[in-house]
Amino acid sequence: MPVKNSQLKEKTLAAHKQLSYENLVAAWLMSDGWEVLIPAIDHGKKTDLVVADDNNYYRIQVKSIQSINESIMVENKWKGANIDYVIYFSRVGEWGYIAPAFKKKRIHLNDPAHIRFHAHPTNFLKAFKKI
Repeated sequence: MPVKNSQLKEKTLAAHKQLSYENLVAAWLMSDGWEVLIPAIDHGKKTDLVVADDNNYYRIQVKSIQSINESIMVENKWKGANIDYVIYFSRVGEWGYIAPAFKKKRIHLNDPAHIRFHAHPTNFLKAFKKI
């Protein structure tokens, strides 16, 4: 069995974990027939993924939070960027939320405009179809 012999710095490991959520969303959406485009860099536009069907393109930001509290306040980290949706994953729970990109500085994660999902592809795709 393979054994990992290296230790990543905390900041590097955090980047790996965040990227894993982005790849998870991409895989789930591709399995449902969406075209998924991944920008080579997302610093200026704050776009992690672009998903498309025949007629529409949606810019998506993927975030993970270190909280079990679904009413946690989340911050607008894409001010000035043209984002359509933000997908949040709890790193300590098996749930997440799909949120329209909000203009407020902060908002409760479990705001009524946000769609909760269980962190499983079937449940996520049902939630994604509601947007």
